[in-house]
Amino acid sequence: MNENLPPCPQCSCGYTYEMNALVVCPECGHEWVPAEGGAEPGIPAERVVKDSVGNVLKDGDTVVVVKALKVKGSPSGIKSGTKVRNIRLVDGVDGHDIDCRIDGLGAMQLKSSVVRKG
Repeated sequence: MNENLPPCPQCSCGYTYEMNALVVCPECGHEWVPAEGGAEPGIPAERVVKDSVGNVLKDGDTVVVVKALKVKGSPSGIKSGTKVRNIRLVDGVDGHDIDCRIDGLGAMQLKSSVVRKG
């Protein structure tokens, strides 16, 4: 029996047990996924943003666009291989989680799935 399991968040029962990837309370029947890495309850976990090949991105990184992108109002768009410096990670709309400035086009948001760390 594992003594490191947390008590039930609903009824505070201390007799919880693991069932596959869940923790189960035998008294009230509540099931939940335990916090990863001992994170405090109520504190949101840090969001991890990965590029198209799985590298973890962070603020200030330089990335390279891996496929040509169309941009509204621009006849040429963004070409594959364009280097973008000093990115900022944001909670964007519709999966756009990189805030950046591209030479010749200005400020815009990109999806992390179309860039790789460079």
